[in-house]
Amino acid sequence: MRAVNSQVLVLNRLWQPVHICCARRAFSLLFLEHAEVVHTDAGSNFYTHDIESWMLLSKNAGEKELVRTVSHQFLVPAIIVLKVFDRLPKQDIKFTRQNVFERDRYTCQYCSTRFEAKELNIDHVIPRDKGGKSSWENVVCSCIKCNSRKANHLPSQVNMFPIREPRAPKWRPLFGTGPNRPARMAHESWRHFIDPSPSQVLVSG
Repeated sequence: MRAVNSQVLVLNRLWQPVHICCARRAFSLLFLEHAEVVHTDAGSNFYTHDIESWMLLSKNAGEKELVRTVSHQFLVPAIIVLKVFDRLPKQDIKFTRQNVFERDRYTCQYCSTRFEAKELNIDHVIPRDKGGKSSWENVVCSCIKCNSRKANHLPSQVNMFPIREPRAPKWRPLFGTGPNRPARMAHESWRHFIDPSPSQVLVSG
């Protein structure tokens, strides 16, 4: 029973991640021929399988996670790709403190060090008292030490420039990347498809 509740990454027809479903739902899509399994080998090459070829591959699966029927057994897929759907989620990413941490991977954009959320702050690259806006393009994740050092100075005044140009994330992230958040990267193979770079008001900096 646990196997059918395993998490499966769903890609659209363009191989872009759009959703996470349970294995039970994934098998329904496979049997209805709405999707195919995306499988990777040891060399990081990806192949697609319909339900018939996936069943053949599953025959010698050993002790891997399986779903069994009366006459067959199936490996639980980690990833499926939809045959028709080619859109991305339309929901915009809210401009929040937490989502800035997500976008910047919980990494200070001045010292390049990764921190826990409680050790991070938000910095306005161009300070607000110098005309800087509270926007995706002007805020970065900053550790408390760097945030205090930069204070309300311009980057050129203290020679502190973000390691990456701050931009609005292109689509809604499916996964949290912070050290204090639950681990949701259920399979290592997901990393190939998920862009980690991607309610509180931004008030610091």
